[in-house]
Amino acid sequence: MKTLKLFIFAAALVLAGTLHAQVSVNINIGSPPPWGPVGYSEVQYYYLPDVEAYYDVPSSMFIYLSNGVWIRRTYLPRQYRNYDLYHGYKVVLTDYHGNDPYRHYKSHKSKYAKGYRGHEQHNIGQRPDNHNSRYKSQPDKKSYKESNRDNNKHDSRDNDDNKRNNHGKSNKGKRK
Repeated sequence: MKTLKLFIFAAALVLAGTLHAQVSVNINIGSPPPWGPVGYSEVQYYYLPDVEAYYDVPSSMFIYLSNGVWIRRTYLPRQYRNYDLYHGYKVVLTDYHGNDPYRHYKSHKSKYAKGYRGHEQHNIGQRPDNHNSRYKSQPDKKSYKESNRDNNKHDSRDNDDNKRNNHGKSNKGKRK
C-alpha cells in the first residue's frame, strides 16, 4: 500500500512537471504585418505602389503579376528583394472585400503610380534591428559606402577631364 501511494505521488509529480514544461505559442494568423500602417487592423488588402503589388493581410501573401499571371507568394519578386516595406507607402484598400484585388489593378496603377505618397503613415511595429526581416524586400539601394565609392569614381573622371582641359589637351571624353 505504501508503494502504491509513493507511485501515485511520483506520477503526479511527473505529470505536474510535464504540464509546467508546455510552451504556449501565439500565432496571429490574419493580423497585419509589423510594417503595416497603424489604424487598419480589419483591412484585407494593401496596394504597394512602388512594387505594383498587393498584400493580402489575412493570408500574409503578396500578390503580383509575373509573366502575365497573378501569383500569390509569401515574398516579393526577385527585383524587389531589397524593398523596404517599413518605408514604402501602403495604400489601404478599405473598399474592396473580394479575393482578387487585381481586378482594379489598372485603376490602382494609374491613381497610385510608383513613388506615390499620400498622407503620412506610421507602422504598427518597428523595423527589426537586424534588417533581415522576413518582410524586408526595397528597390536596390546602395549602401552609403558604395554610393561614395561610385561618386568618387565620377569625381576622378571629372578631375581627369579638368586636367586635360587645363593643359590644353582634347576634352573629347568630357561629361556635360
